[in-house]
Amino acid sequence: MSLAEAITTDIPALMADIGRKARIGANALKIATPEQKRTALLTAAGAINAHRKKILAANALDMQAAEQKGISKAFLDRLLLTDARIDGIIEAVRTIAELPDPVGTVMSEWDRPNGLHIERVRTPLGVIGVIFESRPNVTADAGALCIKSGNAVILRGGSDSFHSSRAIVDCLLDGLHLAGLPVECVQLVPTTDRAAVGEMLKGLDGNIDVIVPRGGKTLVARVQAEARVPVFAHLEGLVHVYIDRSADLDKAVNVTLNAKMRRTGICGAAETLLVHKDVVATHLKPIIDALVAKGCEIRGDATVMSMVEAAKPATEEDWKTEYEDAIISVKVVDSIEAAIAHIEHYSSYHTEAIIAEDSAAVEKFFNEIDSAILMHNASTQFADGGEFGFGGEIGIATGKMHARGPVGVEQLTSFKYRVRGTGQLRP
Repeated sequence: MSLAEAITTDIPALMADIGRKARIGANALKIATPEQKRTALLTAAGAINAHRKKILAANALDMQAAEQKGISKAFLDRLLLTDARIDGIIEAVRTIAELPDPVGTVMSEWDRPNGLHIERVRTPLGVIGVIFESRPNVTADAGALCIKSGNAVILRGGSDSFHSSRAIVDCLLDGLHLAGLPVECVQLVPTTDRAAVGEMLKGLDGNIDVIVPRGGKTLVARVQAEARVPVFAHLEGLVHVYIDRSADLDKAVNVTLNAKMRRTGICGAAETLLVHKDVVATHLKPIIDALVAKGCEIRGDATVMSMVEAAKPATEEDWKTEYEDAIISVKVVDSIEAAIAHIEHYSSYHTEAIIAEDSAAVEKFFNEIDSAILMHNASTQFADGGEFGFGGEIGIATGKMHARGPVGVEQLTSFKYRVRGTGQLRP
C-alpha cells in the first residue's frame, strides 16, 4: 500500500484487521522455539545489510520531505539514517538474537508443606502496540525485541519516517518467513492518519495487551489520557547532571560535555546542569567554556549570568524544558539537598547523574532520587538499552509499574504460576 492509498483507507476496518492478524501472530510466537526466534532475527539482520541501499533510499525520501517542512535540526538528526547507523541497527538485532530466551524461564520456585511445587515462569505479554515518531531504528529495535520475547507487535511510526520504517519492516518479515513464523507477528500500520492511533488506544477489540508510546509530550499525554489498555509510559527526558562539591574537574567537564553534546536530540541528553556553590570558582567556567566551544547555548541563573558573558537568563520555563537541542539550563545550588529538591520538583523521572568522588554524596543521591536511571561519574547518554546490554530498547519506561528504565526482552514479559501436585486436596 502506498502512502497516498493509506491516507484514504477506512481506518477502523484497517486497524481491526491488523489487530486480528497480530493476535494470530502472537498465538504462534508464544510457542515458537528459541531457535526459530534466533533464526528469524539473524536472517532479518542479514536482510537489513543486504538491502541497505534500499533502506537509505527510503530514508532519503523521508529526509527530503522533512526538510521541505522546515523541521528542526534535532528532529532531522533523529530521522537520518547513515551507513554507520544501519551498522548499529544490524548489530542491535544480532545482539538481541543472541540474548537468552526469556520465555519459559523459571524466575523462582518453592515447595509447600503439603507437597505442592510452585514455579513462577516468564510468559509473553501478547500483542504490543508501539507508537513512535521519527526514529527509524525504533522500528528494528521494537520488532526484534518483541520477536525475541514472544510478542507480536503493531508498529505505528510517524509520517516522517514512513518509508524508512516500511523498508526495515520488510527485512523483519523476511526473517519471520524463513524461520517458519507468521509474518503477522510484525505489523506496520500502513497509514499516517492519526485516527489509527485512536483505534490502537481503544485496544483493537481486546487484541492489544499493552501500549508503548515513544515520542514527545503531546503524544505521551494523549496516550495516557485516552488509552484503554495498560501503558508503558516513556515520558520526556528532562535529564539533570549535578556537579557535587567533591567532583573531579576533568570528569565534570568531560562527562557533562558528552551528556549534553554527543547527540542533543536523544532522550538521554542532559538538559539541566546543577553546580554546587563550593566548586563554582573552579568548575563552572571550564564546564561552560567546553559547552560553548561545541556550540551550546547557556541559560543560567543570576550567578551563572555574572560569570558567563555568553549566558542568557534562565526562566522558570527553562527548568521544565526538554530542549532536544544545543541548549542547557545551568543553576548554582547551595547543597546536595538543594540539588535533589530541584530534581525532584522538575524531573520527568528518566535519567539523572551525579559527578562526585564522595561516596556518601553518591549514596544520598541514589537513595533519595526516584528516577528510572541514576548515573555516577558517567554520561547520561548511556541511558540506552543497547548500552545496558539489552541489544536495544522499545523505550525508556518512566512509570513505576512493571517496567522501568530501558524496556528490553525481560521487561516485555509477564509471568504465570505453574503448580504441580500429586493429588493434594485443600481441607
